[in-house]
Amino acid sequence: MTILDGKKASSDIKDEIKIAVDAMKSKGEKVPHLAAVLVGDDGASLTYVGSKVRACERVGFESTLVHMPESTTEDELLKKINELNNDKNIDGYIVQLPLPRHIDSQKVLMAVDPNKDVDGFHPENFGKMALGMETFIAATPYGIIELLERNNVETQGKHAVVIGRSNIVGRPMSILLSRKGYPGDCTVTLAHSRTKDMAELTRNADIIVSALGVPKFLKADMVKDGVVVIDVGITRVPDQSHSRGYVITGDVDFENVSKKSSFITPVPGGVGPMTIAMLLKNTLLARENSMN
Repeated sequence: MTILDGKKASSDIKDEIKIAVDAMKSKGEKVPHLAAVLVGDDGASLTYVGSKVRACERVGFESTLVHMPESTTEDELLKKINELNNDKNIDGYIVQLPLPRHIDSQKVLMAVDPNKDVDGFHPENFGKMALGMETFIAATPYGIIELLERNNVETQGKHAVVIGRSNIVGRPMSILLSRKGYPGDCTVTLAHSRTKDMAELTRNADIIVSALGVPKFLKADMVKDGVVVIDVGITRVPDQSHSRGYVITGDVDFENVSKKSSFITPVPGGVGPMTIAMLLKNTLLARENSMN
Protein backbone atom coordinates (compact mmCIF):
# COMPACT_ATOMS: atom_id res chain seq x y z
CA MET A 1 0.00 0.00 0.00
CA THR A 2 1.31 3.43 -0.99
CA ILE A 3 0.24 6.63 0.76
CA LEU A 4 -0.52 9.40 -1.74
CA ASP A 5 1.31 12.13 0.16
CA GLY A 6 -0.31 15.46 -0.67
CA LYS A 7 2.04 17.36 1.63
CA LYS A 8 5.13 16.23 -0.26
CA ALA A 9 3.58 16.67 -3.71
CA SER A 10 2.29 20.14 -2.87
CA SER A 11 5.70 21.11 -1.50
CA ASP A 12 7.33 19.93 -4.73
CA ILE A 13 4.84 21.94 -6.81
CA LYS A 14 5.47 25.08 -4.74
CA ASP A 15 9.22 24.63 -5.26
CA GLU A 16 8.64 24.36 -9.02
CA ILE A 17 6.46 27.49 -9.00
CA LYS A 18 9.09 29.42 -6.99
CA ILE A 19 11.69 28.60 -9.62
CA ALA A 20 9.38 30.01 -12.31
CA VAL A 21 8.70 33.15 -10.23
CA ASP A 22 12.41 33.67 -9.54
CA ALA A 23 13.01 33.49 -13.31
CA MET A 24 10.35 36.19 -13.82
CA LYS A 25 12.04 38.38 -11.21
CA SER A 26 15.45 37.94 -12.82
CA LYS A 27 14.00 39.24 -16.10
CA GLY A 28 12.43 42.21 -14.35
CA GLU A 29 8.91 40.91 -15.02
CA LYS A 30 5.95 41.43 -12.72
CA VAL A 31 5.39 38.45 -10.41
CA PRO A 32 1.95 36.79 -10.10
CA HIS A 33 -0.54 38.51 -7.81
CA LEU A 34 -3.34 36.53 -6.15
CA ALA A 35 -6.22 38.17 -4.29
CA ALA A 36 -8.73 36.52 -1.98
CA VAL A 37 -12.14 37.97 -1.10
CA LEU A 38 -13.49 36.96 2.30
CA VAL A 39 -16.90 38.10 3.52
CA GLY A 40 -17.55 37.61 7.23
CA ASP A 41 -15.55 35.78 9.89
CA ASP A 42 -16.17 32.08 9.28
CA GLY A 43 -13.45 30.26 11.23
CA ALA A 44 -12.66 27.63 8.60
CA SER A 45 -12.58 30.26 5.83
CA LEU A 46 -10.22 32.48 7.83
CA THR A 47 -7.87 29.53 8.35
CA TYR A 48 -7.99 28.55 4.69
CA VAL A 49 -7.41 32.08 3.39
CA GLY A 50 -4.54 32.49 5.85
CA SER A 51 -2.85 29.37 4.49
CA LYS A 52 -3.24 30.73 0.94
CA VAL A 53 -1.53 33.99 1.92
CA ARG A 54 1.38 32.06 3.50
CA ALA A 55 1.66 29.88 0.38
CA CYS A 56 1.91 33.01 -1.78
CA GLU A 57 4.76 34.29 0.39
CA ARG A 58 6.62 31.00 0.05
CA VAL A 59 6.58 30.98 -3.77
CA GLY A 60 7.20 34.71 -4.19
CA PHE A 61 3.71 35.79 -5.26
CA GLU A 62 2.17 39.06 -4.24
CA SER A 63 -1.09 38.58 -2.36
CA THR A 64 -4.00 40.73 -1.28
CA LEU A 65 -6.72 39.88 1.22
CA VAL A 66 -9.99 41.74 0.73
CA HIS A 67 -11.81 41.16 4.02
CA MET A 68 -15.37 42.52 4.02
CA PRO A 69 -17.81 42.47 6.97
CA GLU A 70 -20.66 39.95 7.31
CA SER A 71 -23.10 42.82 6.71
CA THR A 72 -21.74 43.46 3.20
CA THR A 73 -24.59 43.64 0.70
CA GLU A 74 -24.68 41.70 -2.55
CA ASP A 75 -24.36 44.95 -4.52
CA GLU A 76 -21.32 46.00 -2.49
CA LEU A 77 -19.64 42.66 -3.12
CA LEU A 78 -20.43 42.79 -6.84
CA LYS A 79 -18.90 46.28 -6.97
CA LYS A 80 -15.72 44.92 -5.38
CA ILE A 81 -15.69 42.03 -7.89
CA ASN A 82 -15.91 44.55 -10.73
CA GLU A 83 -12.97 46.48 -9.26
CA LEU A 84 -10.86 43.32 -9.15
CA ASN A 85 -11.86 42.43 -12.71
CA ASN A 86 -10.51 45.80 -13.86
CA ASP A 87 -7.41 45.89 -11.66
CA LYS A 88 -4.51 45.12 -14.00
CA ASN A 89 -2.25 44.49 -11.03
CA ILE A 90 -4.33 41.44 -9.96
CA ASP A 91 -3.70 38.35 -12.09
CA GLY A 92 -6.21 36.05 -10.40
CA TYR A 93 -8.52 36.01 -7.42
CA ILE A 94 -10.88 33.82 -5.50
CA VAL A 95 -14.11 34.51 -3.65
CA GLN A 96 -14.01 32.38 -0.52
CA LEU A 97 -17.11 30.24 -0.01
CA PRO A 98 -19.46 29.96 1.78
CA LEU A 99 -20.80 33.50 1.45
CA PRO A 100 -23.39 34.89 3.90
CA ARG A 101 -26.91 33.65 3.20
CA HIS A 102 -28.18 37.00 1.96
CA ILE A 103 -25.74 36.90 -0.96
CA ASP A 104 -26.40 34.83 -4.09
CA SER A 105 -23.16 32.84 -4.52
CA GLN A 106 -23.94 31.86 -8.10
CA LYS A 107 -24.54 35.48 -9.10
CA VAL A 108 -21.22 36.48 -7.54
CA LEU A 109 -19.24 33.67 -9.19
CA MET A 110 -20.80 34.53 -12.55
CA ALA A 111 -19.52 38.10 -12.15
CA VAL A 112 -15.88 36.98 -11.85
CA ASP A 113 -13.79 37.60 -14.98
CA PRO A 114 -13.15 34.08 -16.40
CA ASN A 115 -9.57 35.14 -17.17
CA LYS A 116 -8.99 35.78 -13.46
CA ASP A 117 -11.10 32.87 -12.16
CA VAL A 118 -8.25 30.82 -10.68
CA ASP A 119 -10.79 28.76 -8.70
CA GLY A 120 -12.11 27.44 -12.03
CA PHE A 121 -15.74 27.87 -10.95
CA HIS A 122 -17.01 30.13 -13.75
CA PRO A 123 -19.25 28.31 -16.30
CA GLU A 124 -16.91 29.39 -19.12
CA ASN A 125 -13.96 27.64 -17.49
CA PHE A 126 -16.04 24.63 -16.48
CA GLY A 127 -17.22 24.31 -20.08
CA LYS A 128 -13.70 24.54 -21.47
CA MET A 129 -12.58 21.88 -19.00
CA ALA A 130 -15.44 19.61 -20.12
CA LEU A 131 -14.37 20.08 -23.75
CA GLY A 132 -10.72 19.30 -22.97
CA MET A 133 -9.55 22.84 -23.73
CA GLU A 134 -6.80 24.59 -21.78
CA THR A 135 -8.36 26.51 -18.93
CA PHE A 136 -8.42 26.92 -15.16
CA ILE A 137 -9.44 23.62 -13.56
CA ALA A 138 -11.05 23.72 -10.12
CA ALA A 139 -8.18 23.33 -7.66
CA THR A 140 -9.33 20.20 -5.80
CA PRO A 141 -9.98 18.00 -8.88
CA TYR A 142 -6.83 19.43 -10.46
CA GLY A 143 -4.89 18.43 -7.36
CA ILE A 144 -6.25 14.89 -7.44
CA ILE A 145 -5.26 14.48 -11.10
CA GLU A 146 -1.79 15.78 -10.25
CA LEU A 147 -1.46 13.32 -7.34
CA LEU A 148 -2.39 10.39 -9.61
CA GLU A 149 0.07 11.51 -12.26
CA ARG A 150 3.00 12.17 -9.93
CA ASN A 151 2.56 8.72 -8.37
CA ASN A 152 2.18 6.95 -11.72
CA VAL A 153 -1.23 5.54 -10.77
CA GLU A 154 -2.61 3.56 -13.71
CA THR A 155 -5.94 4.92 -14.96
CA GLN A 156 -6.39 3.66 -18.51
CA GLY A 157 -9.40 1.34 -18.81
CA LYS A 158 -10.04 1.42 -15.06
CA HIS A 159 -13.51 1.69 -13.53
CA ALA A 160 -13.66 4.84 -11.41
CA VAL A 161 -16.50 5.57 -9.00
CA VAL A 162 -16.83 9.22 -7.97
CA ILE A 163 -19.04 9.69 -4.90
CA GLY A 164 -20.55 13.18 -4.75
CA ARG A 165 -21.90 15.37 -7.55
CA SER A 166 -20.92 18.90 -6.53
CA ASN A 167 -19.83 21.31 -9.25
CA ILE A 168 -16.64 21.94 -7.28
CA VAL A 169 -15.37 18.35 -6.96
CA GLY A 170 -17.60 15.47 -8.06
CA ARG A 171 -18.75 16.56 -11.51
CA PRO A 172 -15.40 17.94 -12.73
CA MET A 173 -13.63 14.88 -11.29
CA SER A 174 -15.86 12.54 -13.29
CA ILE A 175 -15.12 14.50 -16.48
CA LEU A 176 -11.36 14.63 -15.91
CA LEU A 177 -11.07 10.90 -15.23
CA SER A 178 -13.05 10.06 -18.37
CA ARG A 179 -11.14 12.36 -20.73
CA LYS A 180 -8.80 10.98 -23.36
CA GLY A 181 -5.18 10.61 -22.28
CA TYR A 182 -3.32 10.19 -19.01
CA PRO A 183 -4.38 10.51 -16.30
CA GLY A 184 -7.79 9.60 -17.67
CA ASP A 185 -9.34 7.04 -20.03
CA CYS A 186 -11.42 5.69 -17.15
CA THR A 187 -14.96 4.36 -17.33
CA VAL A 188 -16.65 6.56 -14.75
CA THR A 189 -19.71 6.11 -12.55
CA LEU A 190 -20.90 9.25 -10.76
CA ALA A 191 -22.65 8.23 -7.54
CA HIS A 192 -24.34 10.37 -4.89
CA SER A 193 -26.62 10.31 -1.85
CA ARG A 194 -29.55 8.94 -3.89
CA THR A 195 -27.58 6.14 -5.54
CA LYS A 196 -28.93 2.65 -4.89
CA ASP A 197 -26.61 -0.24 -4.06
CA MET A 198 -23.63 2.04 -3.48
CA ALA A 199 -21.56 -0.77 -1.98
CA GLU A 200 -22.10 -2.90 -5.07
CA LEU A 201 -20.68 -0.08 -7.21
CA THR A 202 -17.69 0.60 -5.00
CA ARG A 203 -16.80 -3.10 -4.68
CA ASN A 204 -16.37 -3.20 -8.46
CA ALA A 205 -14.34 0.02 -8.62
CA ASP A 206 -10.63 0.18 -9.41
CA ILE A 207 -10.51 3.83 -8.34
CA ILE A 208 -12.79 5.53 -5.79
CA VAL A 209 -12.96 9.29 -5.27
CA SER A 210 -15.15 10.09 -2.28
CA ALA A 211 -16.38 13.68 -1.82
CA LEU A 212 -19.55 13.02 0.15
CA GLY A 213 -18.70 14.68 3.47
CA VAL A 214 -19.86 11.76 5.62
CA PRO A 215 -17.18 10.65 8.14
CA LYS A 216 -15.89 7.09 7.60
CA PHE A 217 -18.64 6.38 5.05
CA LEU A 218 -16.47 4.07 2.93
CA LYS A 219 -15.83 0.83 4.83
CA ALA A 220 -13.43 -2.02 4.10
CA ASP A 221 -16.25 -4.35 3.03
CA MET A 222 -17.20 -1.82 0.32
CA VAL A 223 -13.90 -2.05 -1.59
CA LYS A 224 -11.90 -4.71 -3.36
CA ASP A 225 -8.24 -5.58 -2.91
CA GLY A 226 -5.88 -3.29 -4.80
CA VAL A 227 -8.29 -0.35 -5.01
CA VAL A 228 -7.05 3.24 -5.36
CA VAL A 229 -8.84 5.48 -2.85
CA ILE A 230 -8.95 9.28 -2.96
CA ASP A 231 -10.57 10.77 0.14
CA VAL A 232 -11.78 14.34 -0.41
CA GLY A 233 -13.97 14.43 2.70
CA ILE A 234 -12.98 16.66 5.59
CA THR A 235 -15.29 16.84 8.60
CA ARG A 236 -14.72 18.09 12.14
CA VAL A 237 -15.85 15.31 14.47
CA PRO A 238 -16.20 16.22 18.18
CA ASP A 239 -13.60 14.40 20.29
CA GLN A 240 -12.93 15.62 23.81
CA SER A 241 -9.81 13.45 24.09
CA HIS A 242 -8.04 15.93 21.77
CA SER A 243 -6.91 19.37 22.88
CA ARG A 244 -8.89 21.05 20.10
CA GLY A 245 -12.05 19.20 21.07
CA TYR A 246 -12.38 17.63 17.62
CA VAL A 247 -10.58 15.52 15.04
CA ILE A 248 -10.49 15.95 11.26
CA THR A 249 -12.03 12.88 9.63
CA GLY A 250 -12.39 11.91 5.99
CA ASP A 251 -15.05 9.94 4.14
CA VAL A 252 -12.97 6.78 4.38
CA ASP A 253 -12.41 4.37 7.27
CA PHE A 254 -8.69 4.77 6.67
CA GLU A 255 -7.45 2.24 9.22
CA ASN A 256 -9.30 -0.65 7.60
CA VAL A 257 -9.65 0.44 3.96
CA SER A 258 -5.92 1.16 3.70
CA LYS A 259 -5.20 -2.55 4.33
CA LYS A 260 -6.91 -3.40 1.03
CA SER A 261 -5.69 -0.41 -1.01
CA SER A 262 -2.84 -0.14 -3.49
CA PHE A 263 -2.87 3.67 -3.12
CA ILE A 264 -4.76 5.84 -0.63
CA THR A 265 -4.80 9.47 0.51
CA PRO A 266 -4.71 10.29 4.21
CA VAL A 267 -6.90 12.91 5.91
CA PRO A 268 -5.42 15.33 6.69
CA GLY A 269 -2.35 15.53 4.47
CA GLY A 270 -3.75 14.12 1.24
CA VAL A 271 -5.99 16.13 -1.07
CA GLY A 272 -6.12 19.25 1.13
CA PRO A 273 -2.56 20.51 0.59
CA MET A 274 -2.89 19.88 -3.16
CA THR A 275 -5.84 22.26 -3.42
CA ILE A 276 -3.75 25.28 -2.40
CA ALA A 277 -0.81 24.19 -4.58
CA MET A 278 -3.03 23.98 -7.66
CA LEU A 279 -4.57 27.36 -6.89
CA LEU A 280 -1.05 28.76 -7.06
CA LYS A 281 -0.44 26.90 -10.31
CA ASN A 282 -3.62 28.42 -11.79
CA THR A 283 -2.46 31.88 -10.70
CA LEU A 284 0.90 31.35 -12.41
CA LEU A 285 -1.02 30.34 -15.55
CA ALA A 286 -3.15 33.50 -15.28
CA ARG A 287 0.01 35.63 -15.07
CA GLU A 288 1.53 33.86 -18.10
CA ASN A 289 -1.71 34.29 -20.07
CA SER A 290 -1.76 38.04 -19.34
CA MET A 291 1.77 38.33 -20.79
CA ASN A 292 0.77 36.81 -24.13
